[in-house]
Amino acid sequence: MLSSPELQKCRDFVSSALKQKRVLLVAGNCTVTYEGRASSKLDWGERVILVKSDGAVLVHRKFGHKPVNWQPPNAQFHVSFEEGQLTILAVRQKPPESIKIVFREVAVAMSLNLLDEGEFAMHVTEEQMKRALLFEPSMIEPGLKLIAEEHHLADAGFTDIYAEDGEGRLVVVEIKRVPAGKDAVLQLNRYIETLKKRVNRPVRGILAAPKLKAGAVEPLAKLGLEFKAVSLEKCFQVLKPHTGTRLTEFFNSS
Repeated sequence: MLSSPELQKCRDFVSSALKQKRVLLVAGNCTVTYEGRASSKLDWGERVILVKSDGAVLVHRKFGHKPVNWQPPNAQFHVSFEEGQLTILAVRQKPPESIKIVFREVAVAMSLNLLDEGEFAMHVTEEQMKRALLFEPSMIEPGLKLIAEEHHLADAGFTDIYAEDGEGRLVVVEIKRVPAGKDAVLQLNRYIETLKKRVNRPVRGILAAPKLKAGAVEPLAKLGLEFKAVSLEKCFQVLKPHTGTRLTEFFNSS
């Protein structure tokens, strides 16, 4: 950490932190110029600049919770010291945009190597995910018609959602709140194989989860199953207006 550093020394500190993809925080008197989705110029003032390890850039003023300027990840950085001023230029190619931050004084500069492997779940449980998808099945696929919340398939267990698609095919949906792996694919396949023995109709299997693990891609394709990415944040938003509503009431009104 540097406190009230000379700007030339700060340039080397900032360059090193950005090359190492560390989290960088710089507070000081600066101007900010943005060119891209729009154009803006922020005159001199004391601000906090935050650069994350993925290259995202945020410029914060002393008030409000949102950054006054920001840029998504994957920026390329150019740091220079000229005419007594420190310049940090962050450039992205797609879409073309840039943020140019010029400091005439730095109060503090800090770089951090943060370890953050915690799961972010938006306080949405697997059961709540299922509830959201039952209220809004179009999150899985437009035209999906619900048949039952669960369907018992003997020793194979219970499906999460049992439905019919727009072409009259039966659809079994297996829901996972965390990135779905090979075990989830095999579980869904057991449901599909059991159901095919009971019905004389085409059957589809859909795995609904925030993400699909790399190890699940090949078995999913080989078994002819499908994956649908479902946002936990979207599930949370869907559930908000339905607080207190029973699913039985929903099915009765469908």
